[in-house]
Amino acid sequence: MAQAYMTDTGNGSSGPEASGSRLRRRLGNLRHDRGIWRRGILLALCAVLLTLLMVFHAEIPNTIGNLGSLTETFLPWLGVGIPLLLIAGLLRRSATALVALLLPAVVWLNLFGGLLTDKTGPGGNLTVATHNVKADNADPAGTGRELADSGADVVALQELKASEVPTYESALSGTYKYHSVQGTVGLWSKYPMTDTRPVDIKMGWTRAMRSTVATPAGDVAVYVAHLPSVRVKVNAGFTAGQRDDSADALGEAIAREPLGKVALLGDLNGTMNDRALNAVTSQMRSTQGAAGDGFGFSWPASFPMARIDQIMVKGIKPVSSWALPETGSDHLPIAARVEI
Repeated sequence: MAQAYMTDTGNGSSGPEASGSRLRRRLGNLRHDRGIWRRGILLALCAVLLTLLMVFHAEIPNTIGNLGSLTETFLPWLGVGIPLLLIAGLLRRSATALVALLLPAVVWLNLFGGLLTDKTGPGGNLTVATHNVKADNADPAGTGRELADSGADVVALQELKASEVPTYESALSGTYKYHSVQGTVGLWSKYPMTDTRPVDIKMGWTRAMRSTVATPAGDVAVYVAHLPSVRVKVNAGFTAGQRDDSADALGEAIAREPLGKVALLGDLNGTMNDRALNAVTSQMRSTQGAAGDGFGFSWPASFPMARIDQIMVKGIKPVSSWALPETGSDHLPIAARVEI
């Protein structure tokens, strides 16, 4: 028995000393591995390419299938390539690949690291929400009730089907005294609404509106918009021409707005990174970027990959932003609390 115990603490031991010895041997092997810097050149080139895509995404042309806008729509997801390259570099035991991987990691953190922190704060005197309810929503009454229970003072809806408007009006009437539906968009408010009218976004029918909401803290011009959908087609790429034209028209309308406090609620079918929305994003702040917790992806509801539903403000301080629970729509509702 004594001999057996001695064997356990010898060269075959699995104790801390033996583990340290194995680690030293492996490190020694790596130091003498002359191929550690020669292996993984292709992986290193992939890391450099990933870095260039993130740094120069604005230079990717839109002339071919709107490739630039497509890249910018899913720009945060380029970060998925970093852990994949890390695993490949470790398997290849390539120092070159691992060092090169620092480039995209630093760039991604510079672009999106701020979204990983919780920037929500206390206070705020107005809560707003927006939701693309989906024209073929199987439970419009339930969706309306969930929004009525959200605690929002102002609720904007998009993709309203004419036959379902009475259902939403019924579900929301107990909470919101004032409302207006213009075409396929609508606005419900606990506070009086005046100067309500459609906004022409060059579509041929009404998918945008504005109204002055008389909140206790002052008048706010509230815009509701549903920009045209975009599609990814094999023969045409990222078809976003009509969406881009509508974004320009919406930006012009907001720029002409006489009130100093403005909120935009809606489905813009694009992210804050998409250059095609510059006419809007250049003059307003995203509540998610300024006061959110995480990326706040809103579409598709079953597995959100992009934040194409936006709450943006001008002359108003964002305090907090969040996504609401899933409804019968393919979008998540989003909400924000702001300080007027």
